[in-house]
Amino acid sequence: MPAVADAHGSKHPRNDWAAGLWSYLPAWILPKAAIIATAFLPVPVRMAVWIVALAWMGTACLVNARRCGRVHCRYTGPYYLALTVPVALVGTGVVEAGAYAWIILGALSVGGGYVITWATEAAWGRYEDTGNAP
Repeated sequence: MPAVADAHGSKHPRNDWAAGLWSYLPAWILPKAAIIATAFLPVPVRMAVWIVALAWMGTACLVNARRCGRVHCRYTGPYYLALTVPVALVGTGVVEAGAYAWIILGALSVGGGYVITWATEAAWGRYEDTGNAP
């Protein structure tokens, strides 16, 4: 995996989708914007958009983890995918919940990944050590 230095001098693989704006935007920013934009729409619309956005982000994280070894992606991928379950349960009425449940789910959907990113990369670094570093 060829590495390039970013503005801070740290090395990252060229194929890290989370390292560049034009790959980060469609993979994570646009889905999060869709979650925010639909927060006050009718529940069936909100549920559908949120499930698609979370599945999109989760899949992008898992693919990115495989592509470049980004540490946080190993955790945020399953996290986003797992969040589709409570969204579906609340959205279909299987679990009775009020407006606060949607606020909490929205906050977890938009902000939870940032917390996981910070915590995992602070603990274990940005990339897995594959032994192939230059």
